Amino acid sequence: MDQRSELLKSIWYGFTALDLEKSGKVSKSQLKVLSHNLCTVLCIPHDPVALEEHFRDDDDGPVSSQGYMPYLNKYILDKVVDGSFIKEHVDELCWTLTAKKNYQTDKTSSTVLPEKDAFRLWCLFNFLSEDKYPLVMVPDEVEYLIKKMCMAMSIEFNCVELEDFFSQDSVQQGGLTVWVFLEMMNSGKITRGIDKAIISMAIEEVYREIVGDVLKEGYLWKKGQLRRNWKERWFTLRPSNLSYYSGEDRKECQGNIALDGNCFVEVLPDRDGKRCMFCLKTLSKTYEMSASDTKQRQEWTAAIQTAIRLHVEGKTSLHKDLKLKRREQREQREKRRQAKEEELQRLRALQEERERKLAELDLLKEAQKQAQALLEQDEQRRRQQHEQLQQALEIQLREAEEARVSMQAEMALKEEEAEKQRKRIQELEEMQKRLEEALQQEIKARLDEEEFRYAQAGLLAEEEEKMKALMSLQEEQEEYILKTKREKQELKQEMEAKSRALDEAQRQLEEVRANRHRVDQDVVAAQRKLRQASTNVKHWNVQMNRLMRPIGPGEKRPSLGSSFSTIQIPTQRDPGLRLRRKSGSSDQDEESKENVDNRAGCDSEKRHSHASNGDMDIP
Repeated sequence: MDQRSELLKSIWYGFTALDLEKSGKVSKSQLKVLSHNLCTVLCIPHDPVALEEHFRDDDDGPVSSQGYMPYLNKYILDKVVDGSFIKEHVDELCWTLTAKKNYQTDKTSSTVLPEKDAFRLWCLFNFLSEDKYPLVMVPDEVEYLIKKMCMAMSIEFNCVELEDFFSQDSVQQGGLTVWVFLEMMNSGKITRGIDKAIISMAIEEVYREIVGDVLKEGYLWKKGQLRRNWKERWFTLRPSNLSYYSGEDRKECQGNIALDGNCFVEVLPDRDGKRCMFCLKTLSKTYEMSASDTKQRQEWTAAIQTAIRLHVEGKTSLHKDLKLKRREQREQREKRRQAKEEELQRLRALQEERERKLAELDLLKEAQKQAQALLEQDEQRRRQQHEQLQQALEIQLREAEEARVSMQAEMALKEEEAEKQRKRIQELEEMQKRLEEALQQEIKARLDEEEFRYAQAGLLAEEEEKMKALMSLQEEQEEYILKTKREKQELKQEMEAKSRALDEAQRQLEEVRANRHRVDQDVVAAQRKLRQASTNVKHWNVQMNRLMRPIGPGEKRPSLGSSFSTIQIPTQRDPGLRLRRKSGSSDQDEESKENVDNRAGCDSEKRHSHASNGDMDIP
């Protein structure tokens, strides 16, 4: 905040006061008068020719603030020398122009501030206002200024009244104008019940402290440099110097102590009848002073050290520095507030995403429950089918065992027969071996079915493990959502990784279900093989029944000379062997035997052909 920006604030009020139509433009004649008065109070020579040259193309028409700014900067502000003018005179000029138009109050009201106090509040407002046009003062700066005034008046700050005022429609969200601020001060809400003289003294004190850069004022005892006597003086401390006067009215300046980086303050012990002593040492002199009490000495030494520090840091005003710090704090608060709002929005987005994921997981759980119920129903149905199949197999095994016992009995009877039937008995034994192989194949099919059942149980267990892994992935995802302080990009990447893991678990679940389906198909194939084995057993039983017929001697027919014997085959219910022979000679008996043997061979070949046609390969 430099001297030019402070001057521009006051000049802006003067320019807008001349803009009666509020069009943003002022006539050239009025700008001539304003420029002349500014040159007078700024103690620089006025050049009317330069003004004519600068605006000669405007034909005496109105000039905007943007058009006047180049002339103001080049011919007036660039020629200003610090210390050659009194800033208060410039403020008085601009206040006189703007107050006639904007500051209109009821003079009869008891709460209206005097003109001088209103001018000082206007200067304080300009000092604390933001460096943006139109000039406004944020509520934090208004509160700071009113607190300073309340401290000067030794009253308690009433924040409720101020908050009520800020809640009105006339106060904009970005701040309030100087006229709204003066209206608030004239309303008496802040200074209700306080004497005007006290208010004026407080405004003057705050004005001198903030605008006049007065760090501290008050009476101190000072030891003379020549006579070495003690005199009471009124001291005024600024960042650049320490002045002392004869009285509080500051009319007669007795001296001025320049402050720089070589100065320092030192506390002295009591002597010469003076107490609470301290000294200010410069390169050329040492100034001894005495305060009224220890508190005052501490305040004075701290204030002088602050002034020296500001001079060393190259700062001309304490309150300008404080204003910048307060502005930085407001900006930081605003940034923190925006960051917090962004964080809340991000958290709300994450919460919505989490709720969406939870809803999806609930749907997935419901689908899993339904699939589990279907699996249980299928398993129960398969168990029932397996039990029925097992019962049927047991019945067939009992029947096969009974048939085997009966066949063994018949074979024992046939062993007593003649040597002719030995070959037939060997064929029966071979047939029995095939039947046993069929039974072994049936047992093996049952064992394969049990293995497939165990494999199916393993796949179900693996499916349960995959479900547990899926639930663990869900828990990891929920824990991951709680880590809200990580960067958004990392969060998205991890969420995508978890989603891919969830998809991988779903894919593995589908693979397990496909494996289970294949096992079910294997079980069906085993059942088909078992039915085929049962069919083979029945087929061999039929073949055995056909081979169990006894062989009798042949009988020659009278008309042909040689004939085949007629054999009556007993059934299983007839345990004896009944042979009926027709009449014939012994030669015919031998011939019938040969015919019977030939016929038996044909029957054996037929049986082999039937067996080859009826058998199926069983893996």
